[in-house]
Amino acid sequence: MRNWLLPEFLEDILPAEALRIERLRSEILQLFRVHGYQLVMPPMLEYVESLLTGTGRDMDLATFRLVDQLSGRHMGLRADITPQVARIDAHLLNLQGVTRLCYAGSVLHTLPSGLRQTREPLQVGAELYGHAGIESDVEVQRLMLAALSTAGVAHIHLDLGHVGIYRSLANEGGLTPPLEQSVFEALQGKDIPALAELTSALKPSVRDALLKLPELYGGSEVLQRAQALLPPLPGIASALTDLQRITESLGGEVTEISFDLAELTGYHYHTGVVFAAYASGSADAIARGGRYDGIGRAFGRARPATGFSIVDLRQLVALLPAASLPAGILAPFNEDAALQTEIRKLRTTGEVVIIDLPGHAAQHAELNCDRQLVLQNGQWRVQPL
Repeated sequence: MRNWLLPEFLEDILPAEALRIERLRSEILQLFRVHGYQLVMPPMLEYVESLLTGTGRDMDLATFRLVDQLSGRHMGLRADITPQVARIDAHLLNLQGVTRLCYAGSVLHTLPSGLRQTREPLQVGAELYGHAGIESDVEVQRLMLAALSTAGVAHIHLDLGHVGIYRSLANEGGLTPPLEQSVFEALQGKDIPALAELTSALKPSVRDALLKLPELYGGSEVLQRAQALLPPLPGIASALTDLQRITESLGGEVTEISFDLAELTGYHYHTGVVFAAYASGSADAIARGGRYDGIGRAFGRARPATGFSIVDLRQLVALLPAASLPAGILAPFNEDAALQTEIRKLRTTGEVVIIDLPGHAAQHAELNCDRQLVLQNGQWRVQPL
């Protein structure tokens, strides 16, 4: 085996793609900044207890672990940045009002989420703390749509759900934690026979509603069908109202909005609206988010919270039209003061200027230069190669 081969589902990023990714990262962070979201940079490693607080079993299984040689405690390589940002808000900043934070960084997963997915996604996201109303859910979803538009995604499909619907039915039916988990797994897999067997002993109103949930997906008609088919529990009524308000607010800003009331991704830490954005050419969500009011409690301060993350900036860039590295200007190796002044001037304007080092024949194609600096009538000028 060659020592330089990378582990499966990990890869290098080469110059052209790296430049596109970095440019897009900077543009999105600038978008967040002008919307009032402040950048934070959590560490890649944390103690496992802190890193996995409130995130549920899925994140536990996705996290690489190692032993800290200084303390002997177990540490984890982050598989998601959101819990770290929640810790910063609750424990370090400790502000009383609304706090808006954003981030960009790599995470590491023990297993890829799909056959074409990397185990080292580059996450970019934004989180809003301290506001419990639907207005903040709309704000972060609108910011997500703006970020995807900045990236050049033309047609966005927004998929909405609400974990409050299933949670209300589970509470009404008195589901024990093991049964609640089993029903959750059957709903996620839309396994109707298993769902029917698991709910057979529940009271009819709850059993019938749980069996109807996998059918409640599609367009705006889903909300009307849900009102007719589901019991009039306060939590369900509130959830359907939230989804309707989001539709009214964002309907004109996306290509299509759909609903899936059995979609429970992140159920173990989400507490309200959940959403995912899809683009043409990708079967997987390119951005996900939702409300997660409970995480901050473990860090000493419960805070309403909602946010989103672009799943993998590299995946997003791959959906966009290909672009090559910008061509540069070839400059001779010369200590002439006027030449050095002209090189600095060109670089200040964003031009790539590459010095033709002595001792080898310049390969213009490899240097990616289409122009050169030449001395004409005592002045250094840019000319085509």
